[in-house]
Amino acid sequence: MTAFATWKVGRLAEASGLTVRTLHHWDAIGLLSPLQRTTGGHREYTEEDLVRLYQVLALRSLGLALDTIAVCLDAGVDPARLVRDHLAGVEASIAALGVLRERLVRLGDELSADQAPPATALLEALRAIGGTGPEGEHTLGRHLDADQIQVLRTRAAALGPAMHYLLEVEWPELYRRAERLRTAGTPPADQKVRRLAARMDELSALFTGGDAGISAGVRAAWHDDPAAMSGDPGAPADDWRELADYLDRARNSPA
Repeated sequence: MTAFATWKVGRLAEASGLTVRTLHHWDAIGLLSPLQRTTGGHREYTEEDLVRLYQVLALRSLGLALDTIAVCLDAGVDPARLVRDHLAGVEASIAALGVLRERLVRLGDELSADQAPPATALLEALRAIGGTGPEGEHTLGRHLDADQIQVLRTRAAALGPAMHYLLEVEWPELYRRAERLRTAGTPPADQKVRRLAARMDELSALFTGGDAGISAGVRAAWHDDPAAMSGDPGAPADDWRELADYLDRARNSPA
């Protein structure tokens, strides 16, 4: 590693290619706060801090926002496992696209030869393209039109690797934190609750583009069928709805 037991902020900035200002900012927001300080109050980074810095940089290289990275690390998520999971998802998508390509090439050849492809082949191609979706999408379909659902798909695809972490790591963790505060009796107007609601709204805007109609439709879908939207068949609808009402009260609380 290095002969130094601890690293001053300037030396760490030089070694990592970051600026001192960046490290100061990450300390201020709690993303990377050194475990030690000198008697004069100066930052001293330990090997444990270096491990966290490496994890932050690894996740940031995937395009994740600092808020998302903080939630991932504070929730005890192993970045290496997340990368493996995402890689598996990418490989599955590549395989699915390969299957779709073969079907479309076959259909194209048949249509070019003025042959009528069998109905089963057409239905398979439609399913591969996304003509039918999971239960959550069926629920969304009751509250959003086809164009609005396509906006969600397009914006989600544009997020790239970040989408996996936002949907499968940060968003569930934000809901878990909010539910802990709700069950503990924390008032919705509490700053901790309002910050969680605000971050959820930021994530929502990434997928909806800030479209109020789409946002309202997604919320209505969650209220309609929380189990389908969460992917958890055992999700108690009443608890989800109480949490949604709790967060709405937080959003509407005076500053």
